[in-house]
Amino acid sequence: MSLFNNQFFGVIPQSLGINSSLLQLDFTSNKFTGEIPPNLCHGKQLRVLNMGGNQLQGSIPSDVGGCSTLWRLKLEKNNLSGALPEFAENPILNYVGISKNNITGPIPPSIGNCSGLTVIDLSMNKLTGFIPPELGKLTNLQELNLSSNHLEGSLPSQLSKCYKLGKFDVGFNSLNGSIPLSLRNWTSLSALILRENHFTGGIPLFLSELEMLTELQLGGNLLGGEIPSSIGSLKSLQYALNLSNNGFFGELPSELGNLIMLEQLDISNNNLTGTIAALGKLQSLVQVNISFNHFNGPIPETLMNLLNSSPSSFWGNPDLCVSCLPSGGLTCNENRSFKRCDSQSRNQGGLSKVAVAMIAFASVVAVFLLLGLVYMFILCRRCKQKLGIENDVELAGQEGPSSLLNEVMQATENLNDKHIIGRGTHGTVYKVSLAGDKIFAVKKIVFTGNKGGNKSMFTEIRTVGKIRHRNLIKLEGFWLRKDYGLILYAYMQNGSLRDVLHGTTPPQTLEWSVRYKIAVGTAHGLEYLHYFCDPPIVHRDIKPENILLDSDMEPHISDFGIAKLLDQSSASAQSLLVPGTIGYIAPGNLFTCCFKQPLFCYPICSYSNIKESSFALTENAFSTMKSKESDVYSYGVVLLELITRKKASDPLFVEETDIVGWARSVWSSTEDINRIADSSIREEFLDSNIMNQAIVMLLVALRCTEKELYKRPSMRDVVKQLVKRNDNIRGKRS
Repeated sequence: MSLFNNQFFGVIPQSLGINSSLLQLDFTSNKFTGEIPPNLCHGKQLRVLNMGGNQLQGSIPSDVGGCSTLWRLKLEKNNLSGALPEFAENPILNYVGISKNNITGPIPPSIGNCSGLTVIDLSMNKLTGFIPPELGKLTNLQELNLSSNHLEGSLPSQLSKCYKLGKFDVGFNSLNGSIPLSLRNWTSLSALILRENHFTGGIPLFLSELEMLTELQLGGNLLGGEIPSSIGSLKSLQYALNLSNNGFFGELPSELGNLIMLEQLDISNNNLTGTIAALGKLQSLVQVNISFNHFNGPIPETLMNLLNSSPSSFWGNPDLCVSCLPSGGLTCNENRSFKRCDSQSRNQGGLSKVAVAMIAFASVVAVFLLLGLVYMFILCRRCKQKLGIENDVELAGQEGPSSLLNEVMQATENLNDKHIIGRGTHGTVYKVSLAGDKIFAVKKIVFTGNKGGNKSMFTEIRTVGKIRHRNLIKLEGFWLRKDYGLILYAYMQNGSLRDVLHGTTPPQTLEWSVRYKIAVGTAHGLEYLHYFCDPPIVHRDIKPENILLDSDMEPHISDFGIAKLLDQSSASAQSLLVPGTIGYIAPGNLFTCCFKQPLFCYPICSYSNIKESSFALTENAFSTMKSKESDVYSYGVVLLELITRKKASDPLFVEETDIVGWARSVWSSTEDINRIADSSIREEFLDSNIMNQAIVMLLVALRCTEKELYKRPSMRDVVKQLVKRNDNIRGKRS
């Protein structure tokens, strides 16, 4: 029965398969809803079950896993939930594709009973637990994709028995430990993707023995150490080499120049030093990112086109310079992002003469020089504060190409109001539709008459420009003008979480699975900011308006205009402005808000919980303005909004003053999630798994919004608590 690639909709009859001997069932790419019928393998002859690309819900029937005649199983791109079924012994099963669903729980070890499997794709689900060692029994396996789940633990050494493996992808999980030496048996491997995990122990030398590798993704881990010269032995690398965000140090090995087929290289956000001369030999590169290291010296001529097309990929290396090239190359005037190498040399010579002069006259002018330096320091500091520039960040010349700016201005009719899609504290956001169906959002930040506007823009560029994570907004480009600046981002089709929760009448349908996805994704983004950035970053204004949703309802944290790097001095964090938004500010900051700015904070200063929270001074509000705990509190308020669909400050909250006090009061007196949750999802609570998941989220929210900061969990703990399966939650509510 083949109905693929049509527009069929409705529920598949649940009696399908009974009293029949189905051999093949292909409903791929339709609009079927409801659950998968439970008796499709009733006749013990089913070989093909393809139902991918629909809107099916519910769990996968146990009949599917127990079908010993099944050869091909494709259920990807649905809304399936629950756990994976147990698999019966089946040497025939060749392909299992269940990606892009909402499957929870562990990977069943029984999948090792299907010895004929060549492809397993369980990516983009919510699987938890460890990778079962039983996967090592699948000696015919050629592709294993477990990416974008919540798996933890180390890679089992038994996987080395899968010697035919061509692609191994476990990216975007929480795996840890070192990369096992036993995996050197994967001599047929062409793609190794371990990015965005917690792997440690450096780059293992045995990787150089995997001569078939065309793609190596190790970015976003904790590997550390130096990049070994043996990496240059991987001469088959073609598609990508990603070593970003790992804490690597030392110089680039010259052997990197042997990767003459490489098209994409990302070594950004490390502590690498020395020159990038080795990269000058890689003429095949079409994309490179070396940003935020400590490289110095000239940028090779072969990289000049990449510098011109994407200058942000070279940012954060203040000692890099550009040589003036002969006619036909990139001239010094065409790129102002970096100093001229010859100018740099002259400046260094001049400084040495000044140093000699200072030594010669030191005994005469020491006092005057000291006074002059103090005066210049104060003057420079005031100048920086006025411009909103901190830490000597030079950004003015590192703009996007003018051709793209012209396209942006033309598409928005010179930023005409009819293209506005949002307004914030410091800026206005416009929708930009360019040729080729490319859609962006551009934020305009006005400097003139906007106190803190240019500081906000520099902060946002400096912060977003150095981070890469699926749950954080990505900077596409920026431009600075005399009175305003523009920042270009990817367009988010579903707007902000505030739009989805509170922006439409009647309210937009928002199933529990989507709310949970938003909660977990936002938690992962904050965990990355707090623990995987160096130095750590606190956002300081987490709220639904700053959580943007793409076409798949995946959350992206945005608006880093008041973010702080935790290695900055506490003095630099003190400000007359209270960072954050009323309703989401932690108690210590609220108390300080009333103390320092009673007019600004007047609406909330009379609340009983603020009066009673004088102890919140122990939170040391002067430093909490930049603390991780304040982000945790704001995140907890967002969780409560996701569960209740009430605003943080709702007129209904009379006695308790806000959503935190209201939810805490109702829960402590009733312990009934139905009294708190949004009425539109209460019907889903008939599924005990969903109700338990909602209770877990509520308990996490209440812990995050504790008044005493030491009682709040870290974002790392929040992620673990949200993804942890707890069937006995009712017995552990306290």
